[in-house]
Amino acid sequence: MDVIHTIEALQARLRTAGPVAFVPTMGNLHAGHLALVRSAREHGACVVVSIFVNPLQFGPTEDFQTYPRTLDADCAQLKQAGVDVVFAPSVAEMYPTPQQVEIIPPPIASELCGAFRPGHFQGVTTVVAKLFNIVQPAVAVFGKKDYQQLFVIRAMVRELNFPLRVIGAETLRAEDGLALSSRNGYLSAQDRQAAPRLYRALCNIADQLKSGGRDYVDLEGTARRELESNGWRVDYVSVRDPNTLLPPIEGLNQYVVLCAAWLSATRLIDNIEVSIDRAGSV
Repeated sequence: MDVIHTIEALQARLRTAGPVAFVPTMGNLHAGHLALVRSAREHGACVVVSIFVNPLQFGPTEDFQTYPRTLDADCAQLKQAGVDVVFAPSVAEMYPTPQQVEIIPPPIASELCGAFRPGHFQGVTTVVAKLFNIVQPAVAVFGKKDYQQLFVIRAMVRELNFPLRVIGAETLRAEDGLALSSRNGYLSAQDRQAAPRLYRALCNIADQLKSGGRDYVDLEGTARRELESNGWRVDYVSVRDPNTLLPPIEGLNQYVVLCAAWLSATRLIDNIEVSIDRAGSV
């Protein structure tokens, strides 16, 4: 496995590598990331993983400075997983001058997480576009846990005609249902015990949808109150159309339920997809 820090060296390495399957990450890797790597292995001759904590997607009060940087441990895991190349650039390598050209994401990026993290998705689309141009992958793999991010990146690829395919990998969960996330490491032991309540709240909404419930505002409000009564600070709970990420219209048979909420000082996000047949059952 090659660990490369410059764009020039990476592009030289990939010149004869064959079709590239690419997994962009910010490092501090866990089993969920390794599941993305396994998916990438199925779709390319050369698997490239980037590790870059992107300052453009962090707000002024967010955790850019304290975000865990664990390159040596990450590389050990990736080598064992059979990754061919790790691209770990510095901020100066990715942004040698202040980034004045940025990608404007679609309007949906200002809703859900975007409403609480202004500029976040513009930072995401800009760095991902740069990485796509640097790596030139045939396939890129992103996790469904960041559902809105996946939606926005797919829109960017489609509308800007990037010559690659985006694959959404299923969310990997702990045995108690908590979605694996680098930020789970911020949770205290007590908060870690409480954290699966977020997924249970989503599952409750999914069960109601499968049983014919269609008062989306009531479903969202019930979940919010249940979380808040147990000490959570809720940014949003929202039932959406997975094809548009807009509020659902009558007669929809596919839903995604998304949530972001704070447990002490840790912000957790999660979602669940729901499919319903015309009779109202799974």
